[in-house]
Amino acid sequence: MNMQKAVGRREVLRRIGLAGAAVPVVGLLGAACTDTERTTRAPRVRATPASGANAAAPANGVPIVATQSAVDLPYLPVPEMFPPIDRDEPGIVQVYLEVQEVEAKLADGVGYKYWTFNGTVPGPMFRARVGDQVEVTLSNPADSGVGHNVDFHSVTGEGGGAELSRVSPGEVKSFRFKALKPGVYIYHCAVAPVDLHISNGMYGLMVVEPEGGLPPVDHEFYVCQGDIYTKGGTGEPGMQTFDMERMWDERPTYVVFNGAVGSLTGERALRAKVGESVRIFFGVGGPNLSSSFHVIGEIFDRVATWGSFTSLAEDVQTVTVAPGGATMVEFTLEVPGTFVLVDHSLSRLTKGAAGHLIVEGPEAPDIYTAI
Repeated sequence: MNMQKAVGRREVLRRIGLAGAAVPVVGLLGAACTDTERTTRAPRVRATPASGANAAAPANGVPIVATQSAVDLPYLPVPEMFPPIDRDEPGIVQVYLEVQEVEAKLADGVGYKYWTFNGTVPGPMFRARVGDQVEVTLSNPADSGVGHNVDFHSVTGEGGGAELSRVSPGEVKSFRFKALKPGVYIYHCAVAPVDLHISNGMYGLMVVEPEGGLPPVDHEFYVCQGDIYTKGGTGEPGMQTFDMERMWDERPTYVVFNGAVGSLTGERALRAKVGESVRIFFGVGGPNLSSSFHVIGEIFDRVATWGSFTSLAEDVQTVTVAPGGATMVEFTLEVPGTFVLVDHSLSRLTKGAAGHLIVEGPEAPDIYTAI
């Protein structure tokens, strides 16, 4: 008797820890977030199909043998988000980044060793104002074993600061730049292989506010998307290691918001109330995939196209964000519910690209109701 059977979408989502997040999405289809408040190609070892408790399911629905036991690790901490600028004149902004290697939860039963800035994925969201002098300090602990640096896309200067900040293990370096253009900008490690460092978690956002600042909103949130490449299949339990060949072929095992599957659900979900205004700073570390960022059941009032504050679009359903790119979206909440953040390349749901914005408050039957 053949005991092998295909694993459905719901089971895949359960195994990667996103079943709850998928409920509203399945009906339609039928990863600080904070409130402002050396490798060579190796032959691929393919797992043998199996069934039962030791079988895990990758995104294509074919069961594979789980070669490790599940691990129980906490998520990385919520990334820090700096508050809005409250001054009218240029000043000096101090940016401190420390390389930290951290083992943490990637999905239910799945662990991964992240390379991070300040212990989170993404790293902190920094803010400056046009005209500010930004002083960046990067430290790399002696036991890291790998050199790092940081390239700020908000820099006008060779390498975005990468050469000036290159730190071997045990080193600390600093550089300074003037913030010339307003917008939402990615920063990332740029030591070769750059894609490896980024996939492991070394990216974040810097917001350069215009001279007059940004209009106030009730809530600001910080979300970044990244693609992760592991030896084990999607949802396969245990401590997973990086797979260079998958990355070269641009076949991610996970596509996640804020570093991990389910990192924006449950207790870590974004939360607001009916009648409140929301702003989401959204970036794509990559290293390879663009995002079609969409909030199911909402329309963006304003979008900072390509991250530019000088070219705001209005009434937008979905915004495309390239790897190494960013945007800002704003909208007001008219009705309650659980609104699902997705990359609208929807097959990526089974790899983890979903989060929740939970909105509480009175119903609005004149806007949305059953008949």
